Amino acid sequence: GNELKYRHVGKSGLKVSEISLGSWLTYGGTVENEMAKKCMATAIDNGINFIDSAEIYAKGQAETVIAEFLADGTYDRKDLVISSKVFWPMNDNINRWGLSRKNIMTAIEGTLERLNLDYIDIYYMHRYDYMTPLKETVEVLDDIIRQGKVRYWGTSVWTAAQLERANAIAKDLRAHKPIVEQPMYNMLFR
Repeated sequence: GNELKYRHVGKSGLKVSEISLGSWLTYGGTVENEMAKKCMATAIDNGINFIDSAEIYAKGQAETVIAEFLADGTYDRKDLVISSKVFWPMNDNINRWGLSRKNIMTAIEGTLERLNLDYIDIYYMHRYDYMTPLKETVEVLDDIIRQGKVRYWGTSVWTAAQLERANAIAKDLRAHKPIVEQPMYNMLFR
């Protein structure tokens, strides 16, 4: 049949549908909110369990639309894998971008507030930050995972060398390692 398949995320126990629903360039921006909600409902009704967003998408509006969709209670948040990302500047403040402890702590609070959730399942580092020591980033991610705000962390558009360093630092610190890398690859962009 046309049953949707599920896969483990990296070597973790987390399972996601082979097809996920992104919200880049769409939710909170070019796609009207009610249409965005219909898209999400149709996706979930057809077995998709993974909704991906980022704080930068429509400057937070994509996350807000996802929150509005979840608010009516039709779908149980616990059944879904919800991710977001941090890195790109959200405003003109010098500390409001990148992967510093300060920005990640600020960003996760904003993301959880906009999504109206206690936690997200995957938090992606949306690019590599050459200005912040990688150890600082790994430490703060470990902290927010231990605080229960994030379940797993991953990367987006990092090189193999950067991932090797992140894994080595996490191993040294006995911290949570990244479980997933999200490259620029999808049905429309190969």
